Amino acid sequence: MTESLPGDHPFASLQPALLLDMVEAAGVDADGRLLALNSYENRVYQLGVEDRAPMILKAYRPGRWSDAAILEEHAFAVELAGHEIPVVAPIDLNHQTLHQAAGFRFALYPRRGGHAPELDNADTREWLGRLLGRMHTVGEAGVFEHRPVLDADVMGRQSRDWLLAAGWIPEGVEASYRAVTDELLAAIDEARENAAGCAFIRLHGDFHPGNILWTDQGPHLVDLDDCRTGPAIQDLWMLLSGDRHERTLQLSDLIAGYEQFRAFDPRELHLLEALRTLRIMHYAAWLARRWDDPAFPATFTWFGTERYWDDHVLTLREQVAAMQAPVLSV
Repeated sequence: MTESLPGDHPFASLQPALLLDMVEAAGVDADGRLLALNSYENRVYQLGVEDRAPMILKAYRPGRWSDAAILEEHAFAVELAGHEIPVVAPIDLNHQTLHQAAGFRFALYPRRGGHAPELDNADTREWLGRLLGRMHTVGEAGVFEHRPVLDADVMGRQSRDWLLAAGWIPEGVEASYRAVTDELLAAIDEARENAAGCAFIRLHGDFHPGNILWTDQGPHLVDLDDCRTGPAIQDLWMLLSGDRHERTLQLSDLIAGYEQFRAFDPRELHLLEALRTLRIMHYAAWLARRWDDPAFPATFTWFGTERYWDDHVLTLREQVAAMQAPVLSV
């Protein structure tokens, strides 16, 4: 693998002057203030605006989503907001939420502050459960036509096969990596069979604490970039941490809130560790696939080293044990 030069990647041309030209072409009077925010898949900035509060500018990664998929993301956010679910939806300018300029697609959002939720608090967990129950009630009332379905084969088997074919796995751990991923993929298939018949609905898709901003009024949600169709538990499991006892208590609180608005199918508990495993496998492949973006080698300096792959295989072995354990009960 070779590292790309900074000028090789499309995002390299997103210089401040171009960004300001882009938003002004959309009808926004920017005041020249531009602050880059943490984002790697896309590029996100806080934008100063004349005589009004700052906005958030999101420039989409070229080639990742079709226009139809992005517009469906926007429509879902607007639909949720219309049901008084606190989602930060894109700003409509001249009857458009998706704009194009200089070869980039972008959207503008209102800036919303907040801090990460205190997930060690039972009341916070129950509140988030209620929020997800409301969100999923809206989610199940419609369907995505252009957004992806959460696909275990894509996230797991294809991620594994791509890493091997592209030469990312060092020779010293390749046999171990193949063996542990074979075992995990078989366990994931079994989990899918045990959860057969569970409903697939429209989801946030990436419901981790970093996408939840908490204020005195409660939570609001950002970044529907990974919204997709899948089982409800995909939006629950990333809120769990700690040992088995702690995760059981956390999940109980989440579901207690959730079921005030929507029934939770207990068969989905078979998918909890399978989804965690898929995210671990997919994350490694995602980093490797994005390595031509100069932001990735500069930020994820530990990725791709022998130590990284040794630790990755160890993490996967721990997931084997997790998937062999009895499912959490609530």
